Amino acid sequence: MQKARLVILVVAVAAAGAAGYIATHMKPNVTVVADAGPQIKLQDVLVATENLGVGAEVQGQMRWQQWPEEAVADGYIKRSERPNAEEELKGSTVRLQIFPGEPIREAKLIGKGQSFMSAQLPAGMRAVATQIAAETSAGGFILPDDYVDVIMIRQMEGEQKQYATETILSNIRVLAIDQTIQEDEKGDKTKVGSTATLELTPEQAEILTVAQQMAARLSLVLRSVQDAQEQTGPGAEYLVNSPGRAGNVKLIKSGTVTEILGRK
Repeated sequence: MQKARLVILVVAVAAAGAAGYIATHMKPNVTVVADAGPQIKLQDVLVATENLGVGAEVQGQMRWQQWPEEAVADGYIKRSERPNAEEELKGSTVRLQIFPGEPIREAKLIGKGQSFMSAQLPAGMRAVATQIAAETSAGGFILPDDYVDVIMIRQMEGEQKQYATETILSNIRVLAIDQTIQEDEKGDKTKVGSTATLELTPEQAEILTVAQQMAARLSLVLRSVQDAQEQTGPGAEYLVNSPGRAGNVKLIKSGTVTEILGRK
């Protein structure tokens, strides 16, 4: 009886082992083929290898980088069109900041021999300098590309010492403070200079020139960055000749404006 049970147990173990072997080694071979999808077409585009600040000279800070063809925008420099662009652009000056890895556009560069400040000016605008001090320039916190109002302060005639103030220009872009055209490399945001260069129309340039002669002091008032999109006003036009009155002359004496009528 015991031998019969032992035989049955051996047979059962053998059957289980055989079943396990069959299950392990008799699996069907299934090959999964992944859909490769369409290949992305690439083009070599010239990019900056490091941060290029305004006024920096371009030398070897660029390289060719593969770029998806569909993402290549107008103005990108492509190797297929300009294989010698690296040599051609050496010696250029950076007009607008270029960040590492950013495609280089010639619109952000100034060619060799071109004036930097004149390249900064939009067509028809003028760069005019005016004297400032820390107490007349928002404590020295005005930086290039900020927008300001120009306030004229002048002393009134009379025995008592009285002053009159007037905003002669509004929402004016600052091009430079002294010779500084951007923040320094350390990220300092305070620049106490003695001269501010402003971007003005020809008419505004005349207004500022007259005001510099009349004023006891000119002050720059810093405006919010949100005001940058507001339209710039014409300013205190009464300080200069108005249209239709050609030939008239503004005489400035002791801070007083007198208009001498001329021929029309």
